[in-house]
Formats: sequence, structure tokens, C-alpha cells
Amino acid sequence: MSQVVTRIAPSPTGSMHIGTARTALFNWLYARGRDGKFYIRIEDTDRKRSTPEATEVILNGLNWLGLDYDDEIVSQFERAPRHIEIANKLLKNGKAYKCFSTPDEIQEFKDAARKKGISTLFKSPWRDADPSTYPNSSYVIRIKSPENGETIVKDEVQGEVIFKNNQLDDMVLLRSDGSPVYMLAVVVDDYDMGVTHVIRGDDHLNNAARQNLIYRAMEWKLPIYAHIPLIHGEDGKKLSKRHGATSIEEYQQVGYPSSAMRNYLARLGWSHGDQEFFTDLEAIEWFDLKGIRKSAARFDLKKLQNLSGQHLNATDNAALLHEIHKFLSSNNKSALSYEKNKLLSDALYCLKN
Repeated sequence: MSQVVTRIAPSPTGSMHIGTARTALFNWLYARGRDGKFYIRIEDTDRKRSTPEATEVILNGLNWLGLDYDDEIVSQFERAPRHIEIANKLLKNGKAYKCFSTPDEIQEFKDAARKKGISTLFKSPWRDADPSTYPNSSYVIRIKSPENGETIVKDEVQGEVIFKNNQLDDMVLLRSDGSPVYMLAVVVDDYDMGVTHVIRGDDHLNNAARQNLIYRAMEWKLPIYAHIPLIHGEDGKKLSKRHGATSIEEYQQVGYPSSAMRNYLARLGWSHGDQEFFTDLEAIEWFDLKGIRKSAARFDLKKLQNLSGQHLNATDNAALLHEIHKFLSSNNKSALSYEKNKLLSDALYCLKN
């Protein structure tokens, strides 16, 4: 059996969302529990929105959560030449084609289809065109998706999910400016990084069907998929600012212990019997994909607060002092003096239980 390899691939466009943190934790737990590798890939292809500051926020969040990673961090943007190479290989092998249809022509196609009451999925007239008919104009490269049959995504959480191939378009691989699209980059990066298990939010489930087209066209082995449920607020709606803090750094800044956050995030959508409180070592030993539920998890602040109290009581004083120092640093506060540090250390037993 090959070594387990997982990854977290956030976009550096803002704060690290609770959902991203939980996905990172699930990937970390699964890899660490099987002597595997856990990688970080920064999906920074959106150059207008991606910033070094946002990357630093993500890495700080992972560091606070205690999620160590293996090898060097991968930049998706820097791997663009490799993505382009694969697109051209698919083109050369007849698995992709040049499409010269303009945006206006594509819109006209969709408008006409809408009037007729038929599928608006774009069917390019260039799919099987003779190269001698190619105009001297810009083009995109599209993959040739199968026109009949089904694409089945075998998922460890969702089960077998079936997609009709006539509902999968010939997606673009390279834009008219020659830049690769996200869907191509993800597949190429996962393959090159040796990712064996793709554990991510179930909002990516439809992407899996389209990404499988690239795996199969390249005759690459498919990864094992596990699309995990999203996190909702207590009202059952998708977690957002109206429910309170949604970024991991906000919870650090108000003083929640990282051990409690790891414990609570692990329980959001996964369970080991009725166990609510557990240590990192127990979580690593127990975590598996079979324990992940299909239904959305509800973020319950009271449960997090309860677990925080338990973890504060269970944490030894040296580790707790270290947590306090990180809390002060995250809020740009001065470090404790030697005297204050000693006074706090001597008084910690009074704050527990």
C-alpha cells in the first residue's frame, strides 16, 4: 500500500475560514494517523486578490492550530508552466482541442438554446474541426469530455455519485491568453505532489466529476475522494459573519485554547462514538473517513466554550503559559515580565477546576 498523502490548498485572499481550518485538520489527522505526508499548497493563481499578507495569515492559523506540514510549501502560480505543458500534451494526443468561438458567439448559442428550452451547455463547433479551417485568431484549449454515458465519483463520505456525461461541458483548460484555469491546475498539482486522498468540502463534489476527465485523459490514477459537509450556524444556514467569528485568528485573539479548537473542529462532522473530549493523540488514533457524516455540521459556541474549560483544566502549566504567550502576541500585547510570568505560573492552579 502506498504512503498516504493529503493536502490543504487554501487561496490567500483573506482570513482563514473556520471551514478551511477544519478541512486542514481532517487532512492532518488522516495523514498523521497513518504515518503519511501532509502538504500545503497555496492556490495563488488569482494575482489580483492573492497577497503575501493573506498567505502569512493562513500559515499563522495553521501554526496556532498545531498542524505541522511536510516539505516545502507549493505555490500553484509558480507551477503554471507545468499546467500549460499538460494542456498541450492533451491537445497533441487528441484529448483536447482549440476552440476559436468568441464570448459573443458562446452567448448567442446559450440565448438560442434558452429560447428553445434545451440545455445551454455550450457545444463548440470546433471540437472536431479540421485544423486547415482554423482562423488566425485567439483561441482557448478545451478538453474533449465524453458525450455519452456516465461519470461516477466514488466518494468515501458521499458514496457513489453519478453524473450524466451530457451534462459535463468541454471545460476550458487554457484561456485565450495562454494561462491555465484552476480546474486543470488542481489536478496537475495533486498528481505531481502524489496526493492519494483529496479531503475537501462537499461544495467541490461537482468539480470532482470534471477533474476526473483530466485524470482519465492523462491515464493517471484517481485519488480517493472524501467530500466533507459544510459548516452551518446554529440556525442551520451556511456559517457567515452574522453567526459571529468565522476566521480562525478571531478565536485565537479572544483566547480560546488551540487544543480545544482542534478537539471541537474534529467533532464538527466527525465522531468517535459519543466521545466529546479527547486529546490530540486520541484524535490521531481514532480519526477515519467512515466517521464523517454526510449532513452539515452546526457550529455551537457553547460546546466550544465547554470543551475549552475542560482543555484548560487538562493542560499542564508550562503548555498553558505558552498558550497565553501566543495569545498576547496575537493581540500585539507586550510579553509578560519575568516577575509576572512567575506570579501567573504560581497562580494557575487556582484558575483550574
